[in-house]
Amino acid sequence: MTRSSPLADRHRALGARFTEFGGWEMPVQYGGIIDEHRAVRARAGLFDLCHMGELWVEGRQAGEALAHALVGDPPALVPGRAHYTMICAPDGGVIDDLIVYRLPDPRPGERRYLVVANAANAETVAAELRTRLHGFVARFDDRTAETALMAVQGPASAAIVSRLTDLELGAIGYYAIAAARVAGHEALVARTGYTGEDGFEVFVPVKLAGALWDALLAAGADVGLLPCGLGARDTLRLEAGMPLYGNELDRATNPYEAGLGRVVKLDKPGDFVGRAALVRVAASGPARRLVGLIVRGRGIARHGYPVHRGEGGAAIGTVTSGTLSPTLGVPIAMAYLPPAHAEPGTMVAVGIRDALVPAEVVPLPFYRRVA
Repeated sequence: MTRSSPLADRHRALGARFTEFGGWEMPVQYGGIIDEHRAVRARAGLFDLCHMGELWVEGRQAGEALAHALVGDPPALVPGRAHYTMICAPDGGVIDDLIVYRLPDPRPGERRYLVVANAANAETVAAELRTRLHGFVARFDDRTAETALMAVQGPASAAIVSRLTDLELGAIGYYAIAAARVAGHEALVARTGYTGEDGFEVFVPVKLAGALWDALLAAGADVGLLPCGLGARDTLRLEAGMPLYGNELDRATNPYEAGLGRVVKLDKPGDFVGRAALVRVAASGPARRLVGLIVRGRGIARHGYPVHRGEGGAAIGTVTSGTLSPTLGVPIAMAYLPPAHAEPGTMVAVGIRDALVPAEVVPLPFYRRVA
């Protein structure tokens, strides 16, 4: 059954168009994807992320349990910090990519972590964590249904959020989290994001979702904050070279193929699920690599389109995501290619409709904000 965001009525009042995503009915756009995309790059956008999964792990061995379950090293996080990581299958395939936040210790000798999972995989990740935590002194609590999450992204995001909180936002580094009052309510404020811009995510109990959404919209009205849907979220993350589960990541893909081998901590203490398979990939090198493409002819490379060695050449890979970049004004895409064809400057061809259109391999990301 498709689930609805607690903000669905507010989205409808704003004229949103909806789509099904990860088992949820979510807004894909309001006034238009291009306008929303450009608002985030130039000013700020407000995103409903209530479809994401919020999974809590705490206890004396919470860190060690997560280190066994995930490819990262949660015990290395100090309170208030976060890292991007993955949960992999025994063969090294990616079950989901995650953000793990370390919260202040609930009591002496105990640890507390918040794991945020993608909407489509939240139940799967929850089931895997329950299984992988067996034998550790750690408690698991799935609070997805009880939690609302919103994100303000863009150059004006700090100015907007600062109007509603007593938290000194300048003291929060990238990939960090802190407890604060926001719009008069207890909340968690994180500084992560999925757009390539600076931004903040605010976690509150679901009963406060509407009040927080309204407060954030009002706080950003005079600087041009726009509500943004999944359409702009996708074009923004693609320009920033960020993977989307189901496109760049899946169970047939390992972190090294996706260019994310840095998140795999092979040197951390103890074993973890998928370690043996990932050691082999690290030693031999991935069989394919995720690359950026700029289409040098007419047409847009879409998910699933074949990539050929050249005009008339054999198919050597597949496009995972593609769009016309609103910021750069050219068609961009990501694709998996053999290492021999993955170096920047290599010319390939994308099968677009009935034509083979030239494309150039380029470094990721396509867009990087100026600090």
